Amino acid sequence: MAESKDQPGTGRHAKSIASILVTQPKPTGDISPYFTIAEKYGIKVDFREFIQVDPVSYKDFRKEKVNILDHTAIIFTSRNAVDHFFRICQEAKIEMPAEMKYFCISEQTANYLQKYIVLRKRKLFVGLRTASDLFEVIKKHKSEKFLYPCSDIRKDDIPEFMRANNYKFTEAVIYRTVASDLSDLSDVKYDCLAFFSPSGISSLFVNFPDFVQDGTRIAAFGPTTAKAVRDAGLELDIEAPMPNAPSMTGAIEEYIRRNAEAAAALKNGR
Repeated sequence: MAESKDQPGTGRHAKSIASILVTQPKPTGDISPYFTIAEKYGIKVDFREFIQVDPVSYKDFRKEKVNILDHTAIIFTSRNAVDHFFRICQEAKIEMPAEMKYFCISEQTANYLQKYIVLRKRKLFVGLRTASDLFEVIKKHKSEKFLYPCSDIRKDDIPEFMRANNYKFTEAVIYRTVASDLSDLSDVKYDCLAFFSPSGISSLFVNFPDFVQDGTRIAAFGPTTAKAVRDAGLELDIEAPMPNAPSMTGAIEEYIRRNAEAAAALKNGR
């Protein structure tokens, strides 16, 4: 397990962070915690998606032999799942029956459903934020026949929960998560790379097989991403969420502050 061994302000941490590459799309609008960090600390912050979503064709979906209308409930965990599910329905000329139930991992995902259905006319059940929250909701609907539209790369928590509790449950792969083509980037020489999924780490080495970390700080959001960083032999410097930093931007700012304080103390001989 690779962890950064140098103390704040020393060794590979001696150089302050002057540039960050966030491996996600650039936020829409002018307000973002990343923009705040950039302005507050005079840091260059760039954005670039390291992974992309490719649709599974209706022809390939049919090979899965999943009959959507055999189910009474749909589990949605992301906007991508919503988009590609209704794309498949449109291509299959399937109209969702009014009695279909929808179980969404968060309020944000539930609200996104309005792009395709009129929510007040449907049966909607929403978790707070995580899959564990959604499990508590699902437990109240044990008799449903659940369909889980997902990517070919997904967490095991929902399938494991459904099988462990003997719920009627079907997975349907409707999109694939693949490495983005980053060939237009000459390199990834940033002081900090921020990752949000194991797929992002895979994409790094697909696009830059000779990548050497050296003094680059690696930030990871979520335990599975952190594990992927370590499994790749990289040193993990910034991890979120943490009790004192629930967000990625909070964790990065905490690192910047702590490192600056340590460097100043060393300089002053304390």
